[in-house]
Amino acid sequence: MLTAMRASELFAHTLREPPGEEEAPSARLLVQGAFVRKVMAGVFTLLPLGLRVLRKVERIVREEMDAKGAQEIRMPAILPSDPWKRTGRWQAYAAENLMFTLHDRHDRELGLGPTHEEVVTPLVDADVSSYRDLPLNLYHIQWKYRDEARPRSGLIRAREFLMKDAYTFDRDLEGLRVSYGKMVQAYKAIFSRSGLDFRVVEADPGLIGGDVNHEFMAPADVGEDLFVHCTSCDYAANVEAAEAAPAEEADRDDLAPLEDVPTPGRATIEAVADLLGVAPGKVLKALVYRVGERLVAVLLPGDREVSESKLARAFAPDEVEMLGDADFERHGLAKGYVGPQGLDGVTIVADPTIRSGRDWVAGANKPDAHATGVNLDRDFTVDRWEDVAAVREGDRCPRCHEGTLRVGRSIEVGHTFQLGTRYSEPLDATFVDEDGAEKHFMMGCYGIGVSRIISAVVEQHRDEQGIAWPRAVAPYQVVVIPTNMDQEEVVSVAEELYAGLVAGGVEVVIDDRDERAGVKFTDAELIGYPVAVVVGKRGLEAGSLEVRLRATGEQREVPVEDAAAALPGLVAEAP
Repeated sequence: MLTAMRASELFAHTLREPPGEEEAPSARLLVQGAFVRKVMAGVFTLLPLGLRVLRKVERIVREEMDAKGAQEIRMPAILPSDPWKRTGRWQAYAAENLMFTLHDRHDRELGLGPTHEEVVTPLVDADVSSYRDLPLNLYHIQWKYRDEARPRSGLIRAREFLMKDAYTFDRDLEGLRVSYGKMVQAYKAIFSRSGLDFRVVEADPGLIGGDVNHEFMAPADVGEDLFVHCTSCDYAANVEAAEAAPAEEADRDDLAPLEDVPTPGRATIEAVADLLGVAPGKVLKALVYRVGERLVAVLLPGDREVSESKLARAFAPDEVEMLGDADFERHGLAKGYVGPQGLDGVTIVADPTIRSGRDWVAGANKPDAHATGVNLDRDFTVDRWEDVAAVREGDRCPRCHEGTLRVGRSIEVGHTFQLGTRYSEPLDATFVDEDGAEKHFMMGCYGIGVSRIISAVVEQHRDEQGIAWPRAVAPYQVVVIPTNMDQEEVVSVAEELYAGLVAGGVEVVIDDRDERAGVKFTDAELIGYPVAVVVGKRGLEAGSLEVRLRATGEQREVPVEDAAAALPGLVAEAP
């Protein structure tokens, strides 16, 4: 990779105004600063500056993966459908329209790889037959493809993106846990070196599968992912996997009598609560779903929302679908007036939060009526308790039970999974263990959004003037700015400094364009070089150069004769 460049030759045409169609600040700055250009929604061309940043992130990823004993391979982007069908993910991805599919000239069904478990597992199965070859850790860095319904936020949610995915293979669960721990440590190092503020949170495995898994979240206002964290301990989790402390049991003495009351036209929690003069949390919400071939009523307090991901996990692999209006009529249910008492032929599933309530208001299972004094055990029973309520701000921490949970937005930059035999069993990938028994590989998988890291870094390192790149991933470390190309001494000193920095191995750009000094300063701040050196007539008359640190805004005067020697140290001071 080139260490020096002249701005007059650099293919980097910055824009005076940010693109109006981009909502995320990082997307606007990356386009305005000439790092990327949009080809279509979710598809971008990386320009020279953007590619330099990407290559630096890749280098950090490779160094940390290699340090943990991972070996790099390269798997194809065009994948056969059969292994995916055997694991069930071809159908799952098709159901969500995430897979780009195509047919070759022989009408074979193919897909563009969104991830590579179905490729690496048969690969290892074919080449590894003995426990002596384990543990094994393979990774690759490759462009992935997902047919996102709403690609947005530039590189954060794209249809084509660069990803590092690693796969570990072990003999047993103990070995998997060791491999998993090494990868988590590698990920922490990668994100720290990239200049990211991040959180490691418990997460929902989604379509990948597996039990233990963690997301690496970079807090950002534009983040699509919500996560919670405790105010008193280190508990953190994606909202799709987050839990709250168990609810305390309500006192069951002196219960109110069960009575029906008219509530004409009050089919919502808010309307019923307003009519009866109670808090929404006092109304028992009963949501009816079709799960497989049976009906399920999910109970939770009226001021709580169901977590669809938790609900789906609770009933996997059965499909969960909320009833429509016609379904209510067909099953003789009064929509908006369903309660758990006397509800025949419906499985009652309750969130544990209802244990803390008593004398509930609930639907009376007939139009325009609710019941008061509805109580657990006396008036209804629960067939199955499941944590299905979405966690909210202020809930008690499930780990320390003392702190409260806070909700924040973030960008998911990495995800690690303990897969177990999720893929080795359906793909029949086995090895012979020390005792001669044939066993399925215990697998882990580990993904990092390499191109997404670029946007995450920009979201965390920007201001009104532009980007303030951390030194480790900046496209160049220093920009030398001669303020006036018509002044011979200014140009001469700038060129001499540039040559000295090049000789010293410093990554440097000299802005030798025939532009006004203001344009050069604006571009330097927009692009975000960590250090800018201003060579101007007034400074030269005083025998000094002005050095600006982009991240802090600090300015220093450095003697002209000392500049080339002093700058590497100043660069090292940059964050």
